[in-house]
Amino acid sequence: MRTAHTYQPPVHQGLDLLYVDNDLVIVNKPAGLLSVPGRGEDKQDSMLHRLQSEFPDAQTVHRLDMDTSGILLFARHADAQRAMSRLFEQRRIHKAYLARVWGVPKETSGRINLPLIADWPNRPRQKIDFTLGKPALTHYQLLTANGHYSLIQLYPVTGRSHQLRLHMSALGHPILGDPLYGTAMSRCASPRLLLHAEQLRFEHPFTGKPVNLQCQAEFALDKLSAARSAEVKENSI
Repeated sequence: MRTAHTYQPPVHQGLDLLYVDNDLVIVNKPAGLLSVPGRGEDKQDSMLHRLQSEFPDAQTVHRLDMDTSGILLFARHADAQRAMSRLFEQRRIHKAYLARVWGVPKETSGRINLPLIADWPNRPRQKIDFTLGKPALTHYQLLTANGHYSLIQLYPVTGRSHQLRLHMSALGHPILGDPLYGTAMSRCASPRLLLHAEQLRFEHPFTGKPVNLQCQAEFALDKLSAARSAEVKENSI
């Protein structure tokens, strides 16, 4: 298993493009790959670097944790970068994530409102701090549960670093495979962090048309399909 101090990006097997136009390019980032280059020559391989090999004009708008997979958006010119950054800042972009977590929450849905701040002596860890922390709000929905594990949909209202990982850990249900905020059992339950950016929805800043993307997580395909079938059936009654 990759340690917290060793960068071993997945082998590049081509870009998984989800959306491309003259303003934006959106990809499915694999787990274990940095969103942008890090410090040092050994951390230059990143989603941005790989994307720019085919789209030299790609520019960063937001990021996903290295261990998180899923939808990642890039701009193709400076005006698009500014416009999309404003949408993120104004919370006019709907985001949803999937996570497989340890245990089963008592409530099938809820909110986690815990302020976060960088844990500087233990970077890159974050911590909960009710005095100095910045507001952080996450909504969650239980999709399925199977023994020791649950499949959860997460809706971050704010976008703090490691927000979903720390919030689920604070709830008592750490995400499986999380090397920073998990327990010994939850860390060993998966060789990778089971967190995936599944949905991204916004109004295109230049065309005004809705952009609605969904990218299913490999670790949850069967369970997710069953859960949504059950949800559709319940809503039709």
